[in-house]
Amino acid sequence: MEETAWQLSNPILGIVAIIAMFVLFYVVSFISNKKSQSVADLYVAGSTIGPVTNGLAMASTYMSLATFLGITALILELQVPFIMLWIQLILSIPLITIIYGTSLRRMGAFSPTHFIRERYGVSASIIAALFMILVSLMYALGQMIGVALAFEMVLGIPYLPGLLIGGLLIVGYVTIGGMAGASNNAAIQMVIIALMFIIPLGAIMKAVGGSGWFFPPLLYADMVPAMVDAMPGFFDYQFSPKWYVSLIGLTIGSLGLPHLAMRIYTASNLKSARNAMVWFTFIIGLVFSATYAMGFVGVYATQTQGVSISSTDADKLTLILNLVYNPEWVTALVIAGAIAAGLSTISGNLLAIGALLSQDIITTLKPSIPTKMRVKLGYAAIFTGGIVSILLAINPPAFLVVSILWAFGLAGVTNAPLIIVGVWWKEANKYGAMAASVIGGLIYIIVSPFVFPSVVITGHGVTDGMGLSGAMLAIPISFVLLIVVSYVTNRMPSLSRHLTPDADKRLIERIHGWSNVHPQRYNSQLGAAITVILFSAVAVWALFPWNM
Repeated sequence: MEETAWQLSNPILGIVAIIAMFVLFYVVSFISNKKSQSVADLYVAGSTIGPVTNGLAMASTYMSLATFLGITALILELQVPFIMLWIQLILSIPLITIIYGTSLRRMGAFSPTHFIRERYGVSASIIAALFMILVSLMYALGQMIGVALAFEMVLGIPYLPGLLIGGLLIVGYVTIGGMAGASNNAAIQMVIIALMFIIPLGAIMKAVGGSGWFFPPLLYADMVPAMVDAMPGFFDYQFSPKWYVSLIGLTIGSLGLPHLAMRIYTASNLKSARNAMVWFTFIIGLVFSATYAMGFVGVYATQTQGVSISSTDADKLTLILNLVYNPEWVTALVIAGAIAAGLSTISGNLLAIGALLSQDIITTLKPSIPTKMRVKLGYAAIFTGGIVSILLAINPPAFLVVSILWAFGLAGVTNAPLIIVGVWWKEANKYGAMAASVIGGLIYIIVSPFVFPSVVITGHGVTDGMGLSGAMLAIPISFVLLIVVSYVTNRMPSLSRHLTPDADKRLIERIHGWSNVHPQRYNSQLGAAITVILFSAVAVWALFPWNM
């Protein structure tokens, strides 16, 4: 079918649903943020968000339009292997809490970059902040693409006007609301996302003959025999073992995503942050399972029901299935749910950009700036980040989720090693941190197909585009550089005299909850050596043929 066929015949339905949703979100943003007078109010809602709201907000931030549209598109393209990839990424927010979230919260940090500044110094934090701005922009890019596709289907307009209309509405909403508005709205958005994804999916499953339609996330097993007959390779692990090992790199990368980590800091206390994990795990498990079911049903429909979806329409799979099997008013609500998913994640991205620009760069370089000016800078940075993400989305990649997954990898190269090693190993220093970020980040960018299309590792477009091959090479290199350079420079008098090892040791002990400093605690040289050997072997392995 032609792409132009996938549109609502009655755009009024979609317009009404979207307007009602935006009015609700703008009102909640204004009410939530009208008392924001400080940087803490703007970026972490004064650390007053309760566990239920925060858990729903975490899930909503993680969901994104990649979940609503992008995951199903790449399940259509890659089948089960892509589900294996996304399952890995579910681990990120619980791991953030376990590995460093509570420690950084004890420190009173607004963002992971705040920790990097305290741990490694100003220069390292500015380098990390610049990379994290690129990460957040690439992540927001994927959301803007999805929003444009949703408006394109609702209004029957070309991609570019849809991008401008949807993008500007979202940027305005985030700029007005700050973190308080974003958190309260994200909780509402998560409820909308869950209802508008799972219930219509049940109707689609019933229409194609699935007997488990009453619980779509898990009960589509009766459709498996017909799928295997029509597409025998759907469940095959079609790639080499190296491909699946590389997935760990994106999981590490998700630990460094600033807009996810910021959700930990909005909690009122550590117990609340941990309780929020329970709500996050429940809701994200429910909706992600439904996402895999939607991808399965989409492939099932193309293989057994005669539904034809072109490669250029793959990102619209969820919306197309609703157009084919459900009434148009249902599709209008699903489109509103998809936009809600994009809204929540873009909120987190733009707030992270605002914090990075105003707090981690400008205020770091000019600490005498008054509080009111810091807040104004924050709003300006949020708005600017939104406009840049719209401009980047004018010429989008083939699959909207590609830019998001590439951002995961870049965060894993430039940010996650500094945080993980910095929290758990006292010898890590600023020289190692800067070497890891700069060299690792440049390697990752060079081997991506976006900058130098001819310099790739696998030659498999989707794998290189998602950053899997680059992450498997560059993330181990970053860890090795951080550990080795830190170890060597700590023993070079000309360089070590510029370090603050005693202050670093006190900081690490304090963020772990210790009142005293113990020389052997978090200082294992054996663990560091094992990490270097293991990660060096992985980096070398990444350069061998992938046999895609």
